[in-house]
Amino acid sequence: MKATFHPVWKQVTPELAQEVLAFWKQHHAIGDEVVAHARAEQVVCLARDDAGVLCGVGTAVLKVLPRLRQPMYYYRQFFAKTLRGQQQELVFFQTCKQVLHTYNQALAQAESLGILLEIENAKIAHAYNQAIVPGFDAVFIGYSPRGLQLRVSYFDAATLLTPAPLRMQALPGGRAATR
Repeated sequence: MKATFHPVWKQVTPELAQEVLAFWKQHHAIGDEVVAHARAEQVVCLARDDAGVLCGVGTAVLKVLPRLRQPMYYYRQFFAKTLRGQQQELVFFQTCKQVLHTYNQALAQAESLGILLEIENAKIAHAYNQAIVPGFDAVFIGYSPRGLQLRVSYFDAATLLTPAPLRMQALPGGRAATR
């Protein structure tokens, strides 16, 4: 099956949010209803099958990874089983990245340097076991606190922004350490 991709970044209607919520519920994708509702507002692109049925969703939210101290779109995607293994994962990711890049370029001041990925799927993590995977356009930068691969895909001509402030953490003895 080859899906068609539909950008909806910053254009999620209440009806579309309900369709996405029903999709996630049907596929047991997000167990926490509050999290699901928040994420439904973060949809970048949808994938639909030949009949127009929703079969994939990509979402993004702006985050600052403490080590990078730069804003990135934390990206997630979920496919229905019917779309998995159909060689659509990478092209869908690339489509979502282009949508976010175009949006970011149109802003008076860029809000993100690119996309941050936390690779949750063990098969994908195993397949992408090189620091730089040809054709993937996402470089390995370490592991998340959950022990998952972190990768960054920068937008073309991304320019560093003012670093986000370091968070201070109290150490034993009253000293402060930065993370």
